[in-house]
Amino acid sequence: MNTLADRITLPASAAPQGPSIAQWTAGIAVVAAGVVAAATVNGYHVFVLANVALFAIVGIGLNVLIGLTGQMSIGHVGFYAIGAYTVSVLTTKFGVSVWVAWPLGALLAAVLGALLALPALRVKGPYLAMITIAFGFIVEHAIVEMRDLTGGQNGIMGVPGFSFLGWLTGERAVAALAVVTAGAVLVLFTRLSRGSWGAAMRAVRDSETAAQSVGLDPLVVKTVAFSLSAAAAGLAGGLFAPLSGIVTPQSFGFSQSLLFVLVVVIGGTGSVAGPVIGAVIVGLLPELLSSLEAYRLLCFGVMLLLVLWAAPTGVAGLLRRWTARPMPFVPVPPAAPGALAWLDRQRGRLVAKGLTMRFGGLRAVEGLDVEVHPAQVTSLIGPNGAGKTTVLNMLSGLYVPTAGTVHLEGRELHGAPAFQAARKGVARTYQTSLLFGGLSVEDNVVIALAGGRLGALFSPAGFEDPARRERARALLAFCGYAGSAATRAADLAHVDKRLVEIARALATNPQVLLLDEPAAGLSREDKARLADLLRRIATTGVGVLVIEHDMELVMGVSDRVVVLDAGQHLATGTPAEVQADPKVLQAYLGASVNAPPRRASREAASAPEMLGVGKLVASYGSVDVLHGIDLQVRSSEVVALLGANGAGKSTLMRALAGLHRPVQGGIHLQGADLTRLGPEDIVRQGLVLVPEGRQVFPELSVRDNILLGAFLHPEGREARLEEMFVRFPRLRERQAQRAGLLSGGEQQMLAIARGLMSKPRILLLDEPSLGLAPKVIEELFQALDTLRQEGLTVLLVDQMAALALAIADRAFVVEGGRVVAEGSAEEIAADPALAKAYLGGGH
Repeated sequence: MNTLADRITLPASAAPQGPSIAQWTAGIAVVAAGVVAAATVNGYHVFVLANVALFAIVGIGLNVLIGLTGQMSIGHVGFYAIGAYTVSVLTTKFGVSVWVAWPLGALLAAVLGALLALPALRVKGPYLAMITIAFGFIVEHAIVEMRDLTGGQNGIMGVPGFSFLGWLTGERAVAALAVVTAGAVLVLFTRLSRGSWGAAMRAVRDSETAAQSVGLDPLVVKTVAFSLSAAAAGLAGGLFAPLSGIVTPQSFGFSQSLLFVLVVVIGGTGSVAGPVIGAVIVGLLPELLSSLEAYRLLCFGVMLLLVLWAAPTGVAGLLRRWTARPMPFVPVPPAAPGALAWLDRQRGRLVAKGLTMRFGGLRAVEGLDVEVHPAQVTSLIGPNGAGKTTVLNMLSGLYVPTAGTVHLEGRELHGAPAFQAARKGVARTYQTSLLFGGLSVEDNVVIALAGGRLGALFSPAGFEDPARRERARALLAFCGYAGSAATRAADLAHVDKRLVEIARALATNPQVLLLDEPAAGLSREDKARLADLLRRIATTGVGVLVIEHDMELVMGVSDRVVVLDAGQHLATGTPAEVQADPKVLQAYLGASVNAPPRRASREAASAPEMLGVGKLVASYGSVDVLHGIDLQVRSSEVVALLGANGAGKSTLMRALAGLHRPVQGGIHLQGADLTRLGPEDIVRQGLVLVPEGRQVFPELSVRDNILLGAFLHPEGREARLEEMFVRFPRLRERQAQRAGLLSGGEQQMLAIARGLMSKPRILLLDEPSLGLAPKVIEELFQALDTLRQEGLTVLLVDQMAALALAIADRAFVVEGGRVVAEGSAEEIAADPALAKAYLGGGH
């Protein structure tokens, strides 16, 4: 709930606000004071002032790279050296004016920065840092080896200085020029960060995948950032040479690069003032601790640790927290009549023919034909592992199909990268919302309105354009977002993230909109509003393709439904036709795989209760996923938990295993309350989960994986290990092999063996057949049937309902986080509620 202070209504939009008059005045005063100081203080202090200004210039440039795009460089001293040596060589050996050589040094650094970025930015994190470190070393050693040009180890002496406005010369002129340059670079950074390019850099930092989906090319954006950052370092280096009068390779060692990074991190990454604050600290601290010169880097290291502990966002972030005012509530007004008229246009049809996608030997999609018609909602459904998201990834350019073609409005999209597909009219959302968390809600939509066209580099005019912001707010209102336009996207509730992501996708004015599980995690009321939104989007002429597991939503909103099974087309038709198709029912219920012979359910009514679940409620954030689940599992029986994806089955299994804390309700194992126990204590009590997706330890051997299951019960583990090898002979053959190299079926056998080593009183099996070939599934369920006959108590979740019922004594059907049917396996197999839970409608 918003407080009164949070709901202060401003008439302005959520557009980034530029520096105020007071801030401009303060900035000009600081620069003027620096120039005056350069002209009046003694020579020692002039040198210190100049170094602080040079640190600020490099730090501001590095802030573009680290703060805006999230890329780390620890080799910027190389660009600093390039600027310094360019000025030194051109002025001393070729007689070029220092005023000409200085910008040439910055230009050369920018060009080399762009060239380095092309290969370097294809990697991330520590790998990028390693490449930049290597670049710094290469530059340093190249200077040493190019003796005829650079003077080698002796360097270049007698570098001429500047004459500043005919008033200052020598070190004083360089210091004054450095202060003015730092001020100018800071102004450019401010304009960059407020404009479309700054927003694009933050977008790429937060999610490269989503950035491509709004038409941004991450490589171009990051290359520009790297080039600008290198140019700033080259500018500073070009001033360092005349300041010192001599340049040698020793001036550009690795430790200098570390100091540049410290300037940004200590000051505060991403903030405008951060690098200036960091430059003052890094530039002045050695002078204050001059008696500890040998421990300079140690002092900086200790300071960095203290800053990261006390203020992870740097000194600027700490000051911002101390002076922060409540975020203004900028309401999204209802869309004015005609505000979305620009969305109404003729749109084309998306046609995919023979789509095929293979990953090595795995066939994810094979020969699929699919069409998305304008002004219609088409749903793509199928069991787990059917290849639905793979199809969306091919249509949106994230994957290049192994075979097949994709045409939109007659234009071929095959092989086009995601950002080009977005520019041609393909918009999409993702299973997990990929908003640009560092941008406001409104900015998320505004950057998408640009369609990848970012305009002038240092002009915020386009990004702050009132007409563009009015469009963004109209789209947010159209999608039903009722929060503040100024809220950071990272701080939104789950349902609002879904709405903002759809608004951002629509901002590209697409031909087709691809939605990947938009209803996941939404309440019933929110799903109803989403269904209405999808129909309204279709009325604008946009063709909508939806992947969704909520069959009530799918059947209620779709004009056409396409069904996939194991990567192949199974059926296409209206919702009613698909619901009545026997092949679809067979695919969803798993009847196509040979099940073990159905055995009569054992009379377990008189058996003691092993596991009792009462009125269990579990949530993700503010959204309840389980709504008062009641469940009983008796000794030596197998209980199947059935239902469509998103019904809450895996959430229930995680809650039972202690991996997800329930909001209310109780969990008891033979009378012992497990509700507040941690996962390891629950395993110790005898409730053991074999999780969805196997989750073996890929770098450990098969044998070590199994033995880890006996961690809490090491006694007799070798004998139990032999039992596992007898039960799963293939694991004996591969016991010395790394678990990550096993096939999917072998990994599932390994996961079950590991679970059995924990001496479970109840074994929880979550989707054991997921992603496995039919023959492997048959073998797996034969093994589970053997466990059933041996009297092991099992709670089983599996998408293959027919197989699960073949080995189960009883079953529960879950729909929308509620138990809608329960009974013996035979009763549930004949209950229409089972088919309804998977496909919706009346069966």
